Order: sequence, then structure tokens, then C-alpha cells
Amino acid sequence: MHSFGQPVLDRRQARVKLAWIGIWLVFLAAPVKDLVDGGHGVAATALGSLGLTAFVGCYLTLVFRYTTRIRDWPVVYVTLAALTALAAVLALGMGTAWLGLFVYAAVAAGAVLPMRLAVWAIPAVTLLMLGIGMRDTDAADLFPGLGVTTLLVGFAMTGVRQLIRTTMELRQARATVAQLAANEERLRLSRDLHDLLGHSLSLITLKSELAGRMLPDHPDKAAQQVADIEQVSRQALVDVREAVTGYRRLTLAGQLAGARTALTAAGIDADVPLEAPGADAAPDEEREAALAWALREAVTNVVRHSGARRCTVTLTRRQTLAGPVLELAVEDDGVGLASGGGQGDHGNGLTGLSERLEAVGGVLDVSSGAAAGAVAGAAAGAGPALGGRRRQGGDRPGFRLAARVPLVPGRAEGAAPTVLGSSA
Repeated sequence: MHSFGQPVLDRRQARVKLAWIGIWLVFLAAPVKDLVDGGHGVAATALGSLGLTAFVGCYLTLVFRYTTRIRDWPVVYVTLAALTALAAVLALGMGTAWLGLFVYAAVAAGAVLPMRLAVWAIPAVTLLMLGIGMRDTDAADLFPGLGVTTLLVGFAMTGVRQLIRTTMELRQARATVAQLAANEERLRLSRDLHDLLGHSLSLITLKSELAGRMLPDHPDKAAQQVADIEQVSRQALVDVREAVTGYRRLTLAGQLAGARTALTAAGIDADVPLEAPGADAAPDEEREAALAWALREAVTNVVRHSGARRCTVTLTRRQTLAGPVLELAVEDDGVGLASGGGQGDHGNGLTGLSERLEAVGGVLDVSSGAAAGAVAGAAAGAGPALGGRRRQGGDRPGFRLAARVPLVPGRAEGAAPTVLGSSA
């Protein structure tokens, strides 16, 4: 489905957007009914049909193309003027059943005009509608119904337009922040590599030149310089590896942000924490990386295989008999395991997660069925040192993956992580 406030990128998104806009054309039922059985002559019916078609074309052009971004203001002004003129001509020529066209004119004005113009254009359209309608209907009867509706719907559309444009600005700001963060990381890596390698490479160059001069007359001293070169180069290699380790290690904060983006892009209602746990509930780097990998794998399965409409991610600090643990739970309302493996590659994906968690004394818990949350919650109290029983969440839809790691290093070491509910 086309995301709110996002520009149309392909024909499918265009059809979806056009369908949502076209739903509101149902309020043209009164003019259509008047054309069919209003007793108009052949010429009037033909002209009315052409005018209504042109009116709908102008309306869809404005609302479809110019709600989010306007590059050609003269076209907007001319099209809006033509829309209002068609509404007036059709209402004058065909009767009061056509006064509802002014509602669409007010909506179009609210959707495309700047606020400083919309606050005048919408009341003006309403007054024009009242002026035409008062030929056959008393103002006291016309204004409380159609008049108020025209005003309210027009101004409501200004709010919708502002919300759409604000959403677009937020998306652009998020993309800018991500780009700035990436640039900052590149700068940090370049600074670290310069600091680490600049001195080492200079020393290697200097000692290489010195060894070359010593080699003919003092081979023993030259050999010592070569040994120093080897030692410096090995240390430089270690330093570089340590510098880039932070780029390879996943973090919970980064994967939480990635999970929100991936789920939202897939059209799944995402309930994901905004940030990682604070210092009092944060595991060490290795355990955090294991949880981050679990979150990444679980969200990938939800997006690709589950068919879910909603996904919830929770991070909970629990006190168990073996000590405090941090539990990451990913739960969706998709097909689960009972419908033929909807969660993707259970053999490789969950086995890999199980091995990662085993290395840090953690537990992987997988449940399928609507009761998965309750089953997994009951299992969580046993702590990472106790796992071992297999549980089946039932045949009802839904899937839950929970990964738990100890917060205190060494408290749960040696406990083999058990994949509960399904074999990995």
C-alpha cells in the first residue's frame, strides 16, 4: 500500500492513490441521478454529462497531482478556477441537485492553495454556492446543511494537506540525519585509520631505509631492524582490526531503527521501542550483538515470510533464579509455523541464532500460535540457565521469537540455549 505522504513511484501506487481519491466521488450521486431521471432534454443531458466529466477531471488533476508538491502554480490556479466555474455553470443550468459540486471545489482549494489563500477561497466558494442556491432554496435551509459542510470539509482538507507535507518533511529530515550520521562515521574511520597507520607506516618506512643502509656492512643490525618492522606491522594490523570492529558489530539501537524502517516499508504496523535499554539494563557488547542479530533475523522473517499485519518488539529486564537477564521478544500475527513454515528458514536462521546465543550463555525461545506470548512468558521466568523443554504454542496463527541473555557476565555460562517450540 502507498505510504502516507510519500510521492507516487510506480503505476501500482498511482492506482492505489487514485482509488482512495475516487472513493469520495460517491457524493456525485445526486448530479448523476439528476442526469438520469431529472427530466432534462437531450441537449441538456449531453452538456451536463460533458460538464460533469470535465469537473471530475479537473478535481482529480488537482488532488492527485498537486497535494504534496506544486511546481507549476499557474496550472493550479487555472484548473481551480475552471473547477469553480464548472460548478457554478452546472448548478445554474441544471438545478439545486448540482450544488454539491461546490463541496469538491472547497476540498480542492484546501488541498492545493497556501493557507493564506485557502482561508479566503473556501468561504468565497461557500458564498458562491449559497448565492446560486438561494434562487430556489431559502438560505435558512441551505446554510446549516450544505453551507456548513462545504466550509468544514474545505478547512479540514487544509489540515490534511499540512499533515501530508509535514510527513514528507520528516521523511526528508530522517534521510538527512541518516546521511549525516553515515558521513560522521566515515570521518571517524578516516581519522582513526590516519592516527593508527600514520605513525606505524612512517616508522616502517624509516626502519626499512635504515635496514637497507645497514645490510651491506652490519647484517646483524639490519636483521634487528627487519624484526622491528615485522613487529610494528603486526601491531598496525591489530590496531586496524580493532578500529573496524565497531563497524562489523551490530548494536541494538541501530537494529531497532532498522526494524522500524523495514516493517513500515513493508506495510506492517510496527510497535518498536524508540531506543535501546539504559545503562542499568544494557548487556555487554558481545551479548548486545547477539540480541541485535536475533532482532535482525526475526524482523527479516516477519517481512519476507509471515504475511503479518502487525509486529511488536519488546525489550524487558527480568530477574531469574540465575540472575538478571535482558529479553528481546518479537511477536507477529502472521501465519506462524502451523501453516507450513511461514517464518522462513528455520534450519539455518534459528540454528545460527542459537549458536550465537550459546556463545554468550543465552536462550532462544520460539513459539507458534496465538498462545505463543503466554507460553514464552511462562518460559522466561526460568531464566537462561534453566531452558531445555520444548513447547508448542498451538495451531493458531502467530509467531513469537524471544532471545534472552544474562546481564552479569558468567552467571549463565554453560547453559545450552534451547529453541523452544520448534527445532532449529
